[in-house]
Amino acid sequence: MTPPKPLPRPDKVSLWRYFRLFRRDILSAQPARLYRAWMAEFRTPFFRSYMCNDPALVDLVLKQRPAEFPKSTRIAEGLRPLLGQSVFVTNGAVWERQRRIIDPAFEGGRLRDTFPAIWAAGMAMVARLAQKADGQPVEMEFETSHAAADVIFRTLFSIPIENEVAGAVFHEFRAHQQAQPVLNLGALLPLPRWFPRFHSRATRRTAARIRRLITDLTTARAKAIAAGTAPDDLASKIMTLPDPETGARFDTEEMVDQVAIFFLAGHETSASALAWALYLLATHPEWQERLAAEAQAELTDAQDFGQLGRLKTARAVFREALRLYPPVPMMVRETRCPVTLRDRAAPAGAQVVLSPWHLHRHERLWDQPDAFDPARFDTENGKQGLRCAYIPFSAGPRVCPGAGFAMVEGPLLLAQLLRSYRVTALPDRIPEPVAYLTVRAKNGIWLRLEPRV
Repeated sequence: MTPPKPLPRPDKVSLWRYFRLFRRDILSAQPARLYRAWMAEFRTPFFRSYMCNDPALVDLVLKQRPAEFPKSTRIAEGLRPLLGQSVFVTNGAVWERQRRIIDPAFEGGRLRDTFPAIWAAGMAMVARLAQKADGQPVEMEFETSHAAADVIFRTLFSIPIENEVAGAVFHEFRAHQQAQPVLNLGALLPLPRWFPRFHSRATRRTAARIRRLITDLTTARAKAIAAGTAPDDLASKIMTLPDPETGARFDTEEMVDQVAIFFLAGHETSASALAWALYLLATHPEWQERLAAEAQAELTDAQDFGQLGRLKTARAVFREALRLYPPVPMMVRETRCPVTLRDRAAPAGAQVVLSPWHLHRHERLWDQPDAFDPARFDTENGKQGLRCAYIPFSAGPRVCPGAGFAMVEGPLLLAQLLRSYRVTALPDRIPEPVAYLTVRAKNGIWLRLEPRV
């Protein structure tokens, strides 16, 4: 069974129709030719946009000359109420300073330190699902969102999702996701700083509530650090790490910005990838049984970090789910100065779109690009794809600092869940991929769960 894929729009539509389609879902707003094109140019009266699927261009933008292609400020417009000046939306010296403080907290040794907390969140997920594993339909995107949020709070603040504040952030974030459109006025027009951005009332309200709750957590943690009673978790690490160049640390407002993006990136992306991975396993039972057998043989306990290296099937499945359904489907950079892209002159200020969604399914780069095949990464084509056409976490200096964290969380939670339960797809509820803040299913991902005997 070929995994679901959005129907593309007709090749030529009016600008107004395109904006309407884009606001509803950026995936189905794109034409089918982008799955074969190396580059496509899109012009409006307000900006020029170049989608680059040529691996050489992707490498140029992300790795060779990243300073010449900073993040587009227009895309950040819609996220500003929640993310403020977080590392996800900043550029230049501000971004460099933020990464100097954040990156050490996510170095390899810290993954081992956070492993018991991730394990505990996975076991809590398995326990919660016990009452729902009766063969009745379960909406798995909610369950994976719950589990991913639990991971974030346990690793960041050493509190489970059952904590009152953690639970409140989780529920407010779900409301914010539904209120926040992908496209807003600031993304379309080059507006001056003083011009109002017209975020919806629901967007502003939910963002304010989330930031207020996170402020309470960070303020309490700052007091605990001062008193010498803070746990040794990610929040404490980040809040006590000085910038190696200036010695300055994040103040409360800056820390709130960073926690907001950790929650958005770490919770949203992991929840999306986990839900799609479970659907793919439900529709490919042979892979599900291989993963379950591996989990039953290799999973041990929260202290055995080495077991991750033995979860080879779980890792391959999660990697393939990220290929087919990259949580962040498109990344937008901006040309700082005029540049030539495949013999086309792009002016300064043009948007350069890198699309993991199209790159990961590109017909000239992957064998059977729309098929679910975790074994592809053992082939020469799959290995080549990983090297030049696989960017679920971006690449280069702006690669997601939590990429290694995600590749621990995803395979481990899959293994814990499939060791205990069998998942089955519902033939009359095929999920429809759409892009909101991340790639989700339009009406959820519904599966049946039953205990393994």
